[in-house]
This record gives sequence, structure tokens and C-alpha cells, in this order.
Amino acid sequence: MTTIQPIRPAATVILVREARTGFEIFMLRRTSAAAFAGGMYVFPGGRVDGDDHLHAYDPWRVGPGPLQSHQRAALGDEWRGYWIAGIRESFEEAGLLLAYDRAGALLDYADAETRARFERYRTPLHQGELSLLDICAREDLRLAVDRIHYLNRFVTPFGRPRRFDTRFFVAEAPPGQTGLHDDTETVDSIWISPSEALRRNAAAEFDLMRVTRMQPEQLAQHASLDALLTTVRAGRDFPVHRPQVGVHG
Repeated sequence: MTTIQPIRPAATVILVREARTGFEIFMLRRTSAAAFAGGMYVFPGGRVDGDDHLHAYDPWRVGPGPLQSHQRAALGDEWRGYWIAGIRESFEEAGLLLAYDRAGALLDYADAETRARFERYRTPLHQGELSLLDICAREDLRLAVDRIHYLNRFVTPFGRPRRFDTRFFVAEAPPGQTGLHDDTETVDSIWISPSEALRRNAAAEFDLMRVTRMQPEQLAQHASLDALLTTVRAGRDFPVHRPQVGVHG
């Protein structure tokens, strides 16, 4: 009898920044010992937790705004959880926190003390000793939901040992935040252009899962960061990918 694996809701954020030639995306290399995607390059992301759906986050977020109404409708009734999970996982895994400070500016690790203080939050957040809500209250932050745009959805096919229903988002990295792997689940991090990631993957130098490879393939169609962000902000079509595992004789 075939065991049907449960599908876990997940959120992944493709963080982008301007580069001399176009734009770059932030990617992490998972440890080879990981049970899922070991040794592969991935985007920051992970499972949506129950607390991510809490209405308690509402005073601590900005957005979704009016221009994101189609994104919100496409995400459905649980839209809050996906956006919050994407922000939380981006901070846990990459150290990039998409939030506004008490002055209303994007959080900037402008000095070493600020950078070190926020870095110290990552481990207790990952271990469940601290919540993203706690960090917002301590630092008087508002989560920048208005700057994170829904892109597409991928459902892991039947037959895989782990199955996820993942919503992919795109967000411009805050200025002053460069990102860094956690040296636990991820062992390397890199800013790389979509075309270079695809070239290195084709040369067997940069391992990507199929679902991961689909994202730079789509992003590479945009010549500049402005062109990409203009497209995702105005998005009304959010493809749902449901691949199937073939049966081989």
C-alpha cells in the first residue's frame, strides 16, 4: 500500500538586489547532511508555522497594500501566514529582515552594533525560544509585507518523501543588509545573477532542484531590477505548478 505523504504549507522568498549588469538573487547552499535538498542551492524559506497565522501580527506589519489585492486573493484566506513565514524564514536562514524601523525606514544594519544585535536573534528564533512577534515588539519594527510580492506556487508531486505546497515571493533586499548563511542548515551563501546560476547549473557546478531552477528561468526574462519589480508588483497571474513523478518501466 502506498503511503500518502502529508503536504506541508511553505513560503520561500527570492531576495533580489541591483547589480552592475542587471540584478542578482540571494541563494543558500544547504548542508549535504540535510534530509531535504542536501547540498543544493536554494532560496530562503521553509514551513508555515501555526503562529505565523496569528492576528497578533496585524499591528506589527505594513501591507498588503491596495496594489497587492490580487496577490492576497490568490493566496486565499491564509495569506497572512505565508507572508509572515516568508519574512521569518528569510531572517532565520539568511539574516535578512524585511521590516521598517520606528522611523518608518527600511531596517538598515548601518553599524556593527545593530548588525550584531540582530544576528543574535537568529538562533533563538530558529530554536523557538523567541518569536518574530517578540523581535518586533523589542525593536519597534513593522514587517514590510508591502514589499514582498507573490510570484507562483509549486506543489511537490506524489511519491516524494517530503511534500510541500510552497508559495514563492520576490522582494528587494533592504539596503545595508547583505545576508549570510547560518552555518547550520546552510553552509554557503551567494549573490548571483539568474543567468549565471542557470549557466553554472547546466555545467554541473551549481546544484538546483527543478522547482528552484524554474525561478531564475522566469526571472532571467527581465533585463533589470526595475523591470522585474514593476512586473511582480502588478502581477495578476500566479501560476500553480503541480508536476507528476513519471512511472518508468
